[in-house]
Amino acid sequence: MKIISSLLELLGGSYWESLIKGLNYILFCIQADDDLKSMFVGTVMRKIKSRTWKKQRYFRLQEDCMTIWYKSKKTGNAHSTFSVGDVEAVREGHQSEVLLSIADEFPPDRCFTLVFRGRRGNLDLVAESAGEAQSWIKGIRKLIDNLENMGQREKLDQWICDWFKRADKNRDGQMNFKEVRDLLKMMNVDMNEHHALRLFTMADKSQSGTLGDDEFVLFYKMLTQREDVLRVFQEYSGDGQKLTLQDLKDFLREEQLHEDGVQQYALKLIERYEPSDTAKMWQAMTFDGFLMYLSSSEGSISNPTMVDLYQDMTQPLCHYFISSSHNTYLLEDQIRGHSSVEGYIRALKRGCRCVEVDCWDGPNGEPIVYHGHTFTSKIFFKDVVTVLGNYAFKASQYPVILSIENHCSIEQQKVMAQHLTQILGDKLLKSPLDGKIPIGLPSPEDLKGKILLKGKKIGGLENSMNGVVDDPLMGEVSDEEETAEIDDDHHRNDSIRRRVKKSKQRLSKELSDCVVYCKSVHFSSFKHSQIHSKFYEISSFTESKARKHIREAGAEFVLHNARQLSRVYPSGLRTDSSNFNPQDMWNAGCQIVALNFQTAGVEMDLNDGLFSQNGHCGYVLKPTFMRNTDERFDPENPQNRDGYKPLSLSVQVISGQQLPKVNIKEGSIIDPLVRVEIHGVPLDQAKQETRYIDNNGFNPVWYDMLQFTIHVPELALVRFVVEDYDKTSKNDFVGQFTLPFTCIQPGYRHIHLLSKDGTSIPPSSLFVHVRITKLT
Repeated sequence: MKIISSLLELLGGSYWESLIKGLNYILFCIQADDDLKSMFVGTVMRKIKSRTWKKQRYFRLQEDCMTIWYKSKKTGNAHSTFSVGDVEAVREGHQSEVLLSIADEFPPDRCFTLVFRGRRGNLDLVAESAGEAQSWIKGIRKLIDNLENMGQREKLDQWICDWFKRADKNRDGQMNFKEVRDLLKMMNVDMNEHHALRLFTMADKSQSGTLGDDEFVLFYKMLTQREDVLRVFQEYSGDGQKLTLQDLKDFLREEQLHEDGVQQYALKLIERYEPSDTAKMWQAMTFDGFLMYLSSSEGSISNPTMVDLYQDMTQPLCHYFISSSHNTYLLEDQIRGHSSVEGYIRALKRGCRCVEVDCWDGPNGEPIVYHGHTFTSKIFFKDVVTVLGNYAFKASQYPVILSIENHCSIEQQKVMAQHLTQILGDKLLKSPLDGKIPIGLPSPEDLKGKILLKGKKIGGLENSMNGVVDDPLMGEVSDEEETAEIDDDHHRNDSIRRRVKKSKQRLSKELSDCVVYCKSVHFSSFKHSQIHSKFYEISSFTESKARKHIREAGAEFVLHNARQLSRVYPSGLRTDSSNFNPQDMWNAGCQIVALNFQTAGVEMDLNDGLFSQNGHCGYVLKPTFMRNTDERFDPENPQNRDGYKPLSLSVQVISGQQLPKVNIKEGSIIDPLVRVEIHGVPLDQAKQETRYIDNNGFNPVWYDMLQFTIHVPELALVRFVVEDYDKTSKNDFVGQFTLPFTCIQPGYRHIHLLSKDGTSIPPSSLFVHVRITKLT
């Protein structure tokens, strides 16, 4: 981007000047960086899909430092691209199943894997030399770091540049009016042609009939005037040009409801977000600074102090909701899906703290993992354990529970125990923490860096501590009863009942000794558990059994979960890997609510929303009334609890910004509407919608008010959904954002939308005004 004094004058100075200087600085750094220089020149590498599919491709970093372009040497002009912003991480060496399969052919120092965000598959590459591999590994990591350190405004500028490149069909660095009109449609803007031409002419300072990159930035700024934010700014500005320190303090008190240390906070905002040195000197904030603040994490609807680790982590394990995965090894459906260690890596990197393995006897004495009695592919148990050792504590230091569904013979159970002990070493918890007979579950803080095994155990924890050895257990080694649930719920015929038989086999002492605080037991009744159960015992429930207990004895289920752990898993009928609503189970205090992480949808949105708080550590402290065994809380009748204080939530949906297109059909522009959903106890379940806006996904404006009553705010999640209205069929999903009600910041807030996969889609956002009040 050229530094042109007239452009700076036109764009109103300081913000744009600092931005352009920053871009020049980035270009200077790139010119001085050997790794990025090498990426600009380009490299021939092998793209690997399997042992037999290894194709040479030419890879090159584009001039925008954001796009990687590659093509086959044989297919003429055909090429592909991907954005550095889509890359989550770079793994060196043989760190994928594909690269492990060709480890005998290519050394690890030439191999690396690009891991993409969401559910997109990895890209496995082999460079011609170790040096070339290192240039790409280090170069991409630098670009990722640079992206992660960008502010909202810098991300927006990058987004503008991306659109300019996309619309500049002949790549001459100029755009004529037809290209601009096409670009507007691509950007979800349905604009009157006369108005578009007027803006184009105003931006065409060179009067050349085309827009250069600097003129396009001006065009974009005129196109994206935030009248909604300007209204708020002018309401509190004495002169309409700036907010004095007092103006800003009034705004923070009256709208954002800040109470303590308002002056210090206002000064901090000016220092952090105000781009004008002159305004800073006068302790004032210009409109640009005000918009930058509202677009930042501090202006977000999520309270940034609750995004970080803030909860007490010293309570017993059963006092926390725990992010949990079902059949973690599957990347697809439950019948023919692909099994992969990648499923564990993805779940663990998302903060999941309970993963599952289904273990069966494998070839050559090596246990395998797959969904039994199906056509899903198979992986070795030892490879799962290796991945667990490598990735368990990258996203969170708090304990990981490995839930084992054991269908193996005694001999292969011993092999399993050997792998767990040898590969995990000190990470595997094999005895109580202090060496004494415990009287209660330890806390996540006590168990930092530890992996706990959940499974069947011979005798009790007390027996093993006292050196008493029981006979190997004869009975059900696995505690999932998917076939039984099919029978109970759907009364299927005998052929289905015969298809899966319960495992009746002995349990090896070696594997049993690896189970300490999570002994799997059959659930009989709440009364039986209250009298006989031990704190270290855990029962598993199918989703339908759990719902039945909640309907018939919700308060008893909550008390049960205040004393010990419970796990809930999807019905065996969910062969498509769909999910049940986890909120129903959290309402009863169930800690381990296992979901199919590979399947996007509202259920995973809720899971991501609940665990987005507390440092994304995978543990969320349950409300006090669900931890205290002296209290009685019935999720079906929350009004009866002590301390019942319902709240009113008012959300004014003001506007949307740069909403993504959902229909790739040329000329198609979305008709957006916003739905606000409350997920919580049955009394709180509610949803309301705005009206839809015709043909405007770029900057739709609503000013629609939605109101809700929240009876149990401690359990409620709020989901903001944007959809493309369609009067003839189901609306198309555009974006969403879910967060705990208790993490909402009041006032004027931006909501930065996520894709169906849960990845960010900058700069797409909503602008809202939120009020939470007590109901008298």
